Amino acid sequence: MLLISRLEAVLLGQRGHLLPWAPVCFALGIGWYFSLKAEPALWVYVMTSALCLAGVASLLLWRTAFAPLIWVVCLVAAGFFVAGVRANALAAEVLQFRYYGAVEGRIVNVDRAQSGALRVTLDHVVLESTPQSRTPKRVRVSLREPSEEAWVRPGSRIMLTAMLAAPSGPTEPGGFDFRRHAWFMRLGAVGYARTPLMLLEPEGWNRPVLQARLHFAKFVRARMNGERGAFAAAIMTGDRSGMSQETIKHLRHTNLAHLLAISGLHMGLLTGLVFALIRYSLLLSGFARQNLPIRKVAAGGALVVSFFYLLLSGGNVATERAFIMATVALGAVLFERRVFSLRAVAAAALIVLALWPEALLGPGFQMSFAATTALVWVFGLLRDRQIGLGPAWLKPIVAVFMSSLVAGLATAPIAAAHFNQFAHYGLIANLLAVPLMGMLVIPSAVLALVLWPIGLSGIGFWLMDAGVGWILFVAKTIAAWEGARGTVVSPEPSVLVMLVLGALCIALWQGRARLAGVLPVVLAFVIWAQTERPDMLIAEGGGLVGVLGQEGRSLSKAKGSAFVAANWLENDGDARSQKMAAQDWAQTAQTLPFMLRHLWRKRDKQNAVCDLNEVLVVAGTLDTPQPCRVYDAESLAKTGAVALYFEEGVIIEKTAREITGRRLWSTQSIEGARQ
Repeated sequence: MLLISRLEAVLLGQRGHLLPWAPVCFALGIGWYFSLKAEPALWVYVMTSALCLAGVASLLLWRTAFAPLIWVVCLVAAGFFVAGVRANALAAEVLQFRYYGAVEGRIVNVDRAQSGALRVTLDHVVLESTPQSRTPKRVRVSLREPSEEAWVRPGSRIMLTAMLAAPSGPTEPGGFDFRRHAWFMRLGAVGYARTPLMLLEPEGWNRPVLQARLHFAKFVRARMNGERGAFAAAIMTGDRSGMSQETIKHLRHTNLAHLLAISGLHMGLLTGLVFALIRYSLLLSGFARQNLPIRKVAAGGALVVSFFYLLLSGGNVATERAFIMATVALGAVLFERRVFSLRAVAAAALIVLALWPEALLGPGFQMSFAATTALVWVFGLLRDRQIGLGPAWLKPIVAVFMSSLVAGLATAPIAAAHFNQFAHYGLIANLLAVPLMGMLVIPSAVLALVLWPIGLSGIGFWLMDAGVGWILFVAKTIAAWEGARGTVVSPEPSVLVMLVLGALCIALWQGRARLAGVLPVVLAFVIWAQTERPDMLIAEGGGLVGVLGQEGRSLSKAKGSAFVAANWLENDGDARSQKMAAQDWAQTAQTLPFMLRHLWRKRDKQNAVCDLNEVLVVAGTLDTPQPCRVYDAESLAKTGAVALYFEEGVIIEKTAREITGRRLWSTQSIEGARQ
């Protein structure tokens, strides 16, 4: 009874401060769904939905101090249910075989790969000699011919000869699962084309929003030449196809890449600017001051502008998330509630997770809400404790400095966990670039749009050119500083969960008990620091092998399997290139407790024989069994990528399939379900 009384007292003490925990509980349910090794059966969804409904019914009929605990159960069950329904609703055909031949389809999206190659996403796909029942609804093809860019138009129907395959699984056990990512994008196959494409049908106006967006991006690049025009087009329309990989690298190494993503910063600056312009314009009118609710009118106008910006920018998940957050903030003005509060952040997070539960696993959602939560919490503490930011003339500078510092500290661990790098001089770069983004670049972009109908957009673009030029100069200069980029080993998934939950406890819980959140944060960093990487990695398909040595991971090939090689080295916290990592392969392979042979050329298959104490990796299928441990294309197709750990003479094997399990996005699971 004493324990129950104390629990009741704790819950009563948190009354009025528990709403921000709602998206946390909802996210736990989503995380529960994605952590399963097998797809839940139908009865599991029935039970979770019934549990959620029973909890809501009990809350309506029974008033108790323990209502928050019932809400926890309901929200966790709801998160699990929503994630499962979303995954099943997006079910689409996945290519079950390697395909080479004619591909016909309509272009629905255009972007660029990390290598800089132009990529097109096609729907209404037709594959040669393939029945429609086995044809994916969407495929993505990288174009290797630079001249093809002039022919690529969203909405047009094209034909090309391409090599296609199902989206690949993790490059290593526990790594990023592109197959799952592709499932939620409804991509059934990815590949490349080396031959020119054929235009079958011009674009017309069957996708007017996308086509208008890309036409406007082309117009912006024409008004601002070079990288400045490409940067301006990226922040105004979301089209990064004109950006060079060198510029993107500079922005990433200085922690300024977030300026390219149309997210909370851009939407916040735009809506804030429009809100202020409308409000102060109406204040100049005596009639408006006396007869109109000026703040609400300004909020309504800013909401309309933000919606059109959502359409103009392409409406990707990051922009939609930013629009929802802006809508919640402007809605608070319309309903006379506090705009910047943890309640508003929680409402936006709940809406985003309900619509796109898979966003929880991505760095975009995690970083944007981490930064927003930290900023609202810190500035809320300053407001509640009446801590000033200095004299009036100094407040804007201090506010910008604190915003960059707080947002940088909040997002740095998440960025490091996902991208295995951090910018040593990121704070300096942000302090030099972000203020100009808000004071010059975004306002001049708005000015260019306002003056565009009357043919005077050049004024806005001229001002914007100066601001963008400064940002790119800062990125290039600071990226060239010695030690600008740091690397870090990839942590276990539990590390990030502990970090986030500990930080949320510090920010959201009331009273001294919030200090308990320090423990999981510290423990997470300790576990991260002691992370052990696999002694040996084998790529899915057997095309690459990596062995961990004293100088880092040595790779079996200097070329080929570039995506896998880059991921392995990044996860190791190794900044070397694939070519450098392959230089000492022979010496490192000799340090293994067994004889290792990697046969990746077709002509090497005739030498595919081994002894009992050897390990043989073959980028193909062996026709005859061997006495040694063999990893060939057939066995790796079943297990996925393989990691080996050497402990006291014992080889411990982990496979990607053991960690990912058999889920909807596994091609083998789909084929098995059909049969």
